[in-house]
Amino acid sequence: MQTAPKKVINGWAMYDWANSVYNLVITSTIFPAYFEFIAKDRMDNSGNEIVTFLGREYVNTALYNYALAFSFLIVAFMSPILSSIADYKGNKKSFMHFFLTIGSMACAGLFFFNSSNQLGWGILCMIIACIGFWSSLVFYNSYLPEIAAPQDRDSVSARGFAMGYIGSVILQIICFVFVFKPALIGGNDLSTIQFRLSFLLVGIWWWSFGQFSLSRLPKGNKSADSSNRKNLIINGYSELLKVWQQLKHLSVLKRFLFSFFFYNMGVQTVMLAATLYGKSELQIPTSNLIIAILIIQVIAIPGAFIISKLSSVIGNFKALMLCVIVWIFLCIAGYLLPAKGINQFYALAVMVGFVMGGIQSLSRSTYSKIMPSTRDTTSFFSFFDVTEKIAIVIGMFSFGYITEMTGSQRNSVLVLVVFFFIGLIGLFFTQQKKNNLSVLS
Repeated sequence: MQTAPKKVINGWAMYDWANSVYNLVITSTIFPAYFEFIAKDRMDNSGNEIVTFLGREYVNTALYNYALAFSFLIVAFMSPILSSIADYKGNKKSFMHFFLTIGSMACAGLFFFNSSNQLGWGILCMIIACIGFWSSLVFYNSYLPEIAAPQDRDSVSARGFAMGYIGSVILQIICFVFVFKPALIGGNDLSTIQFRLSFLLVGIWWWSFGQFSLSRLPKGNKSADSSNRKNLIINGYSELLKVWQQLKHLSVLKRFLFSFFFYNMGVQTVMLAATLYGKSELQIPTSNLIIAILIIQVIAIPGAFIISKLSSVIGNFKALMLCVIVWIFLCIAGYLLPAKGINQFYALAVMVGFVMGGIQSLSRSTYSKIMPSTRDTTSFFSFFDVTEKIAIVIGMFSFGYITEMTGSQRNSVLVLVVFFFIGLIGLFFTQQKKNNLSVLS
């Protein structure tokens, strides 16, 4: 096949520009800190902010973690169905438009979340935005094999990543201005308009540039197998079952997925819970938190390339084990970090950023290398994706539950050390198995 015209490639890459603002502003920086500030009714004896939701009292940070865990549970459940739809390729453009629309509208809807009285509305919008983001990505990613020849896919994918980084940072800087200079929009240090306007801008940005992207993407080619159309609901799960059955005979891949499940549980939970941990447990000001998250974003890119180079020298599994060991020390450092230790928090952000990008990119490439030779790569990556999402559900729920049980997020961070340690042991035995098979062959 030939790579699509430049107009189509640029249109595809622009969707990364469009949706990455959700990941940075809503998931990583402004919204988590805003949620912790706004969602509170009283303070308990341990100094935790308590909020009532659906007739039950929660530590506000734990409620945030539970809501995200619930969102990813829905995504994990829907992912096989959406992958099946993407495989069918008949109307993926319409589905992508639907999910980006509900996701962006939910972000804009957070503009009306201005007190704990609107807590239900805020959590609903937060859940829908998460579902819209991750679901639209299923169809977005499935376009890559259609528009790029095999030899061009790495460069086309990298272009999307770069566009996403640039776009999200541009809007983050605009939101920075509102947060630091609220008087420019008629606000002050005690108002919420500067934060809520940021959420509205995310929704407008995501939807507007998403329309531009869709206008340049093809509709998609229908699958030659018409039976897929009749069994879209069950096909995705049937494919996952086939992969599960094949794993019984793929010992290296099976051990790697076990390891990935646990250490990725730690990685994703750190990424999703870091802002709230810094805000409520370490008492880091919102402005410094945002700077720290931007540091992570910037450092993650060279970190990914450096760790990739390292893996070519010492091997993928050894490089992954080294990354996991660093994560273990980072969690211990995060546990010991003093309150209001801004400089130490910045230093920790640099290290997190360095290993964050590397471990994610290396995990996916390692999985692709040890997969069996098959045309059914979509099913194997769907299994990988569901594994990742279920790990996030367990990680976020555990983080929130331990916080509520013990009254401190620091104890939740120590639990993450356990996840990473299990993943490290799993990687060690995965490498041992791979070495043994290499000797036998």
